[in-house]
Amino acid sequence: MTDGGREQIISDYRRACATLGDTLAAARDEDLRRRSWGTRWTNEELLFHMVFGYMVVQALLPLVKTFGHLPPTLGKVFARLLNAGTRPFDVVNYWGSRAASLVYNRNRMLRKLERVTDALARRLARESEKALALGMAFPTRWDPFFAPIMTLADVYAYPTLHFDFHAKQLSLPLAEEQPPPNND
Repeated sequence: MTDGGREQIISDYRRACATLGDTLAAARDEDLRRRSWGTRWTNEELLFHMVFGYMVVQALLPLVKTFGHLPPTLGKVFARLLNAGTRPFDVVNYWGSRAASLVYNRNRMLRKLERVTDALARRLARESEKALALGMAFPTRWDPFFAPIMTLADVYAYPTLHFDFHAKQLSLPLAEEQPPPNND
């Protein structure tokens, strides 16, 4: 991965933070309670799920590094086991995002995303080219952005793909459509 590739990933992290900040600033409470498009989550729950994608990467990085040093067959077996558990994963993913959005609500989720993306950016900057090329098999049934084999570099780029995909499912009015604040 070139330095330009690293800088693009970090730039995308910053853009996601800015997008989330702008979205939260423009959203009213009733907007956040509204159901999102194409999911069972409310907008606020979906926004947290978008943040959670970055949090998941923090757990995936050591896993990719470990499996990247093991025979590929082990990673494929692990990915098949995870794919077999897709249904329970989907339940945990749904309810976990609902519950966690109560803690990382509109008042806390931006700070969480900023902390996580800052940590990911620092870590990415320190990764060697050899480490970024390590790869492992992934459970492709868990997420449309999981490829059969993903490198560490792919995993660093993943959460913004996830974020951008779900941003299109928000049923929030655009910031310019919001009524002006009542300053009475």
